[in-house]
Amino acid sequence: MRSLKKEEMLKIQGGGISAWVVFGIGTLLSFLAGVIDGFTRPLSCNN
Repeated sequence: MRSLKKEEMLKIQGGGISAWVVFGIGTLLSFLAGVIDGFTRPLSCNN
């Protein structure tokens, strides 16, 4: 096995998922849960 130099290690691209992607997925799931809840259990406005 060969040792990598610091410059070579900085060039490595990771396959990790960013926090913005996790935030976006959570937001989308929350929105879809609200839409489904609105269709299945509609509540009337009390005006």
